[in-house]
Amino acid sequence: MEGSGRLPVDEILPGLLDALETQGRAVLVAQPGAGKTTRVPLALLGAGWLGGRKVLMLEPRRLAARSAAAYMARQLGEEPGGTVGYRVRLDTKVGPRTRVEVVTEGILTRLLQEDPALEAYGAVLFDEFHERHLHSDLGLALCLQSAALLREDLRLVVMSATLDAGRVAELLGGAPVLASEGRQYPVETRHRPRPAGSRLEQAAAAAALEALREQEGDVLVFLPGIADIRRTESELRRVGLPAGVDARQLHGGMPLQAQDEAVAACAPGRRKIVLATSIAESSLTVAGVRAVVDAGLMRVPRFSPRTGMTRLETVPVSQASADQRRGRAGRTAPGRCWRLWSEEAHRLLPAYGTPELLEADLAPLALELAAWGTADPAELDWLDAPPSGAYEQACSLLERLGALTAERRITPHGRRMAALGGHPRLAHMALEAERLGWSEAACELAALLGERDLLRGERSADLRLRVEALRAAGRGGGSGGDPALAAAAARIAAEARQWRRSLEAMRRDGSAAERRAAASAPGADRRRAAPAAGTERTPGGEAGRTAGEASPRGSSMPSAARGAEQPDIGLLLALAYPDRIAQRRPDGRYVLAIGRGAALANVQPISSSAYLVAADLDDAGTESRIDLAAPVELAALEALLPELFEPEQTVEWDAAAQAVRSRRQTRLGAIVVREAQLDRPDPERVTAALLQGIRSEGLRLLPWTRQTRQLQARMQLMHAVRPDWPDASDEVLLATLEDWLAPHAAGIRSASGLQKLPLAEALDSRLGWERRRQLDSYAPTHLTVPSGSRVPVDYSDPQAPFLAVRLQELFGMKETPRVGGGRLPVVLHLLSPAQRPVQVTRDLESFWSTTYFEVRKELKVRYPKHYWPENPLEAQATSRVRPRSPG
Repeated sequence: MEGSGRLPVDEILPGLLDALETQGRAVLVAQPGAGKTTRVPLALLGAGWLGGRKVLMLEPRRLAARSAAAYMARQLGEEPGGTVGYRVRLDTKVGPRTRVEVVTEGILTRLLQEDPALEAYGAVLFDEFHERHLHSDLGLALCLQSAALLREDLRLVVMSATLDAGRVAELLGGAPVLASEGRQYPVETRHRPRPAGSRLEQAAAAAALEALREQEGDVLVFLPGIADIRRTESELRRVGLPAGVDARQLHGGMPLQAQDEAVAACAPGRRKIVLATSIAESSLTVAGVRAVVDAGLMRVPRFSPRTGMTRLETVPVSQASADQRRGRAGRTAPGRCWRLWSEEAHRLLPAYGTPELLEADLAPLALELAAWGTADPAELDWLDAPPSGAYEQACSLLERLGALTAERRITPHGRRMAALGGHPRLAHMALEAERLGWSEAACELAALLGERDLLRGERSADLRLRVEALRAAGRGGGSGGDPALAAAAARIAAEARQWRRSLEAMRRDGSAAERRAAASAPGADRRRAAPAAGTERTPGGEAGRTAGEASPRGSSMPSAARGAEQPDIGLLLALAYPDRIAQRRPDGRYVLAIGRGAALANVQPISSSAYLVAADLDDAGTESRIDLAAPVELAALEALLPELFEPEQTVEWDAAAQAVRSRRQTRLGAIVVREAQLDRPDPERVTAALLQGIRSEGLRLLPWTRQTRQLQARMQLMHAVRPDWPDASDEVLLATLEDWLAPHAAGIRSASGLQKLPLAEALDSRLGWERRRQLDSYAPTHLTVPSGSRVPVDYSDPQAPFLAVRLQELFGMKETPRVGGGRLPVVLHLLSPAQRPVQVTRDLESFWSTTYFEVRKELKVRYPKHYWPENPLEAQATSRVRPRSPG
């Protein structure tokens, strides 16, 4: 960490202490090397307001937490666990004299749940808050409410090198902002864009070797993920490392001892290239580094509320992160930074990174809030509020797991899940497996799933291979000489032991609570007494379920499943991931219970499994890629989790068959497990499905004729002239099928059956007797012309009905005929004797006086035998060649 002697942050410590004395809160912006992480906690120990309480500092990363505590302890001439201690997952060093505790994020949340008032602590410091991890935001929100309701004297300090200080200060109620420039040596920045088509590891290795040649000291290379680190290390070894230079990896998946070795100073005469993820971005000083190579990328999880799954994406870093990384080269002396992107690309980077809260799976947060007693996140003060979609999805999952009631209140089972820690899915699996006598295997599986894949690079997604590898490593023969595999297996085994210890502690607490409750129960009821709410105390501080309590779903586990020595891995996964049970399709792909498509990346032994449970999926494409899964037998699933299977009768339109299909189904979410023909479906459901089919296919399924279309058009004309009439457009007819078509469609199940439907009668049913009379009057089917012929009116365009009639049959008619109660003139299509159109008009009187004489000349030539009078208004109309002679 920071060097000895006076540090820049020392200049502002008096102001910080004064701000905490008078206002109780502060925001500290201190540049890398200022000493904030190690100076501030120790400076607070002498404050009078601390009153003998401890200082709690939140550090986002385990390695940084341990390093900060070790450095502060050395400054006091002690070892960690004395005045300064730390708590991280699987490693705790605190003692009765400890006054400064450095903890990681999950530990802070657990402390708050156990004691919302944090009575043992006088101040909480949030270091490197710019990283905006989910538990950092949650911890600050909970501390703010605790201070508001329980602890007015609780001091809060938010610290970072790159931080939007104004927003944070506003969240803290207008807290003062103190700034320290830090002790930063000048760092020269070189932009070295990756050549088009080159691989990341090639560009990173080339820049690292260039840095070795041009800069003294060690080189720190920032890469997005572990796979990139390994490929870059291989590339360095392929090209050839200079003599006396070591390549070291640094990432969160490494054992703590290996992490310590990576950041330690080299032996005299040797140099190192440290290939790191963003774990080395802040709080941590990698000894000897004078050069930084930054790939400018990081791997982040992106959660989809729609699918309930997370995908890992490689994204550009923010400008703030790039500055943090660059600063690593100037902690102890002037340095250089090679950026593998252009200056123009740098200007386009976002100023700050996206908070994890806005993109993560919020199930852990929702469970913590429920345990805190908050059903609505809006009750707390957030720098960025949790997105409603992701939060709703999280609550739905917790309800499915039995952790929340429908009213979003935590259940006793949910209390135990929260106290157990880990992702709610894994906590639920462990608790339920314990009831079945499967806790040993469940703890192994929870530890495996909580870490990175044990067999990275293995082509098979079969999770059983990982379980066997873990067990083999535990027997001493499963690593095959691979130190990384051995270290990962040891870490996972330690995590499994932690799960077991937590379960055993709950079991002991539950048994003690049950005994206390039984002892207080009167008479014969004593042996049957259940632990009362508030009697059994879990580590979360609330009543929980005893080992013999009923399942959170209200159904007991099948006795046949209890006590199996080697439980089926697929069944254990189904407890944690009921929504990811997958059924094989005929083409070899799978469909998940949530309805999402999924597929294995390649053909492998489990590809033929009829059912899988997927524990890890990449949701980046149109369908998810199954990365980790285990097969499961359908019968075993139904025996263990009968509540997942729902009998259902489906009556729906089959577009391919153009008919209603009635089925009796057993469904597991979107998966149809079994299906058979339903012999006697509900007639009303059949009709409803038929109508839905008509809606999806359109009115074209109905037996339209010229006459029925004419009837529809006449009705539309009436709607146009009389708005109180029903609309008969296709859109309205489709929307009101239940009103006018359903009574006439009883018993019909197919498109072919619809051809027998009395459509005219169905349309006519929309009209009463009075409207039918009005229809014949306002929109007659035929008009009688002067020749005596009844000519049909075409209403295909209700706004312009027309009459196609031979010109000779209209002699003597002065005005254009009208419909719609005289409101709408009929368009006249005037025909020749051969029924060919010669003129179209809406104004017959004008036609006679103007256009007729030109038309007459032409017609006399073409039809000389026919009657073409000079005065059409006084001539006799005829449907013949010439009118009959009088008498």
